[in-house]
Amino acid sequence: MKGGLGNMMKQAQKMQEDMQKAQQEIADMRIDGQSGGGLVKVTMNGQHELVKVAIDDSLVGDDKDMLEDLIAAAVNDASQKLAAASAEKMSGLTNGIDLPPGMKLPF
Repeated sequence: MKGGLGNMMKQAQKMQEDMQKAQQEIADMRIDGQSGGGLVKVTMNGQHELVKVAIDDSLVGDDKDMLEDLIAAAVNDASQKLAAASAEKMSGLTNGIDLPPGMKLPF
């Protein structure tokens, strides 16, 4: 039994290290989102901070409401892509662990 517990502790420590590494990789990510067929592009980092906005010259001077909608859509696109990339990165770490429904790692 002692060997089993020690082995389980080593596995838990390895999983924690892997999770910290994955969280850092997610924080370092840069995800691009776009709308209007690429007329508005944004870049978001893994901490959900908007780091860049690019607006095609053809939109400058156009309808302000449309431009605001396109920016919001591009940010939402980047946010959804970031959520998917984060989930994919973390999913490999939790394989084989049966967590109660609704519980997520890290706690």
